[in-house]
Amino acid sequence: MTRLAKGAHADVLVIGGGIIGLAVAWRAARRGLGNIVVIDPAHGGGAARVAAGMLAPVTELQYGEEPLLRLGMASNERYAAFAAELTEASGGQDTGYRQCGTVAVALDSDDRAELRELHAFHQRLGLDSHWLTGREARRLEPMLAPGVRGGLHVTDDHQVDGRRLVRALVLACERAGVLLHRAEATELLVENDRAVGARLDTLETVTADRIVLAAGPHSHRLPGLPEGVLPAIRPVKGQILRLRVPEPYRPFLSRNVRAVVRGRHLYLVPRENGELVIGATSEEQGYDTTVTAGGVYELLRDAHELVPGITELPLVETSAGLRPGSPDNAPLIGPTALPGLVAATGHYRNGVLLTPVTADLVAEYLTTGETPALAAPFTPTRFSPARSTTKAPA
Repeated sequence: MTRLAKGAHADVLVIGGGIIGLAVAWRAARRGLGNIVVIDPAHGGGAARVAAGMLAPVTELQYGEEPLLRLGMASNERYAAFAAELTEASGGQDTGYRQCGTVAVALDSDDRAELRELHAFHQRLGLDSHWLTGREARRLEPMLAPGVRGGLHVTDDHQVDGRRLVRALVLACERAGVLLHRAEATELLVENDRAVGARLDTLETVTADRIVLAAGPHSHRLPGLPEGVLPAIRPVKGQILRLRVPEPYRPFLSRNVRAVVRGRHLYLVPRENGELVIGATSEEQGYDTTVTAGGVYELLRDAHELVPGITELPLVETSAGLRPGSPDNAPLIGPTALPGLVAATGHYRNGVLLTPVTADLVAEYLTTGETPALAAPFTPTRFSPARSTTKAPA
């Protein structure tokens, strides 16, 4: 483990070395900021190592989430360039970015009606979403069950491999001179109503000009954080399965497949290397990451109804992770009410999707002191009586 020098000081201290924290640090370094330190016991961990990596701003859209849709689409548009730049910066590490599109399907009349409503919503917003009959859906994906009643084809929803992505971010950060320090922040240091650093479980202390809090569902639990600066970021458990498609059966699926199965949402993400990811449950169970027999059963049962051949594939991994959900399920991006402290957390089910845009927005704020317009709807102070301005806190 790299030790910090006594009395260490950072221009930017990032608390949390998951996908968001690493991306912010790398982007800040690319924009010319020096002396960046990322604090985490295991850099590259977190929800991204469990997530399927769907880049699906359109098919993930929920009613009332239009600002989040715009943010997600902006991030999705940046992904190809982001992935290519990251591969180069990491020395050739592939991120698994793939432009494949998504098919969302329904298996009964109620599910079909729900998808029809979603399609009408897409049309009102001018989104590129095309209705499919059941036959047309099976023509695109022949492994779908004969009972598929209809669906949507969204050509601009893609995928990335979260595990490869965080591995590339670790390498890119190291090559850019970012210090990845293996430790846990045990206290936020505040002096004269300003965040000035952090105390670590290694008994070290690091001060900083600016601090980015990117600790996922643990962000609001950091000791020393004044009450009311951040809302509670709740952990939402998601269980995921990984199967292997033997070479003779590839491609088993060619696109991401989403489904509504008797009201439950399911997705299947096929990788080019033969991995097939099935997820994900949504459970409000606190900080528990236990894989349960019931969760595995539900995912396999619903996946089997959607793609009957799924049960012939080897099951190679089961895992569970915690999505960080804010009170309104939208991220917190930008300066907080506490001067010196910037938030990059609360991304809920869109952490992987929103990585490029979050990194860009936070890095822009760190270098200019101005909150970008795209980040304005996601200010951390929206949960406080006092709203932030576009200027950096003094």
